[in-house]
Amino acid sequence: MRSETDTLLRKILSDVLGLKPGQADAFDADTGLFGHLPELDSMAVAGLLTEMEDRLDIVIEDDEIDGELLETYGALLDFAEAKRTA
Repeated sequence: MRSETDTLLRKILSDVLGLKPGQADAFDADTGLFGHLPELDSMAVAGLLTEMEDRLDIVIEDDEIDGELLETYGALLDFAEAKRTA
């Protein structure tokens, strides 16, 4: 069963990136994001992070953003869950 954060993050990715219906539902922890999804380019990253802040009610500091954060779905989910419980 997915956590609330997991469900919300999949919805955010679908909405911001315009993914095909159900595409984000198939993501697992090892699914590559930046560099693997053509929709997630450098311009889309800012929109994605802004939507995460708004919908997950978190604040993402500039120094928290690095290549590893957007490398896989699992890394992004772990980050989002940690921010929501902090």
